[in-house]
Amino acid sequence: MPAFSTCWNNSRHTDGEAMVDEILELGFNELELSHGMTIAKLPGIQRAYEAGKFTCLGVHNYFPSPTEVMIDAPDAYEYTSFRPHERQRAMDMTFKTLEIAGQFKAKYLVLHMGSIPQMPHKKWTGKLTAMVKEGEQDSPAYVKQKLKCVKKREKHAELYYSRAIAAIEELLEKAKEYDVILAIESRSRYEDVPSDREMLALQKHFADEPHVRYWHDFGHIQLKHNLGLLDHADWLDKVQPYLYGAHVHDVEWPARDHRVPFTGTLDYDDLFTRFPDGCPMTWELSPTRKAEQIRDAFEIWKIKFPDR
Repeated sequence: MPAFSTCWNNSRHTDGEAMVDEILELGFNELELSHGMTIAKLPGIQRAYEAGKFTCLGVHNYFPSPTEVMIDAPDAYEYTSFRPHERQRAMDMTFKTLEIAGQFKAKYLVLHMGSIPQMPHKKWTGKLTAMVKEGEQDSPAYVKQKLKCVKKREKHAELYYSRAIAAIEELLEKAKEYDVILAIESRSRYEDVPSDREMLALQKHFADEPHVRYWHDFGHIQLKHNLGLLDHADWLDKVQPYLYGAHVHDVEWPARDHRVPFTGTLDYDDLFTRFPDGCPMTWELSPTRKAEQIRDAFEIWKIKFPDR
């Protein structure tokens, strides 16, 4: 059965145990402890864990959130930043998160690796998304903008990709100490690191390291699919040798993700054929999704995918 991410109800609670209890009422008993969590909720989560209320399948960096960051911002500090102190803060917070993952006996830690600072989202992926929303995806103007985006990224990518590799290499020893998989997540924005090409190169670079694997995000990849940046099924075929687990959520055309499964456009029946048995699957849903809708979808899931 799938796990469930605390990103859904974290913002509605001040007590960590109450947050856990609300998720348990949905029928899930495995959790992913997600980013955006204030340290004040940690004691309640620990109480619930020690009482045997839930199993921690994984953790999403950074957990808990940096104390100086007042909002849910998993990308507040990036390993790719051009500011050395931000890169160091990212490392320090990840080492702390790995320690906590070890305490909860988590199997994996989901990592965002950063972005290319010369490519502000609004001007690049944001512009492509706006054009698709206007139905311009087949227009010459869209093709021109997409090629411009690709060329811009290729011009600047090497430095930031190398910083991502260096960060993983530094984190590996601690990950091995706690036996936690560094799960490198697919991202939704073309300016994020790694791109699909870079992800394959990264996974090949660490092919002999069992503590570095690929984490598939259904919604993120579908957004890129909708922009014509890749094909979802074809991408899964390419990355399948490195696949460890996935964030499951649905997508409303063209760019609203973190919807409840079976309420959007994703063809799970086809896409799941690319996943090995026993692959961790974690529902990662928007806080706006209603509990009753989640329960209904979970019942459908148990019928359609009893072994997932």
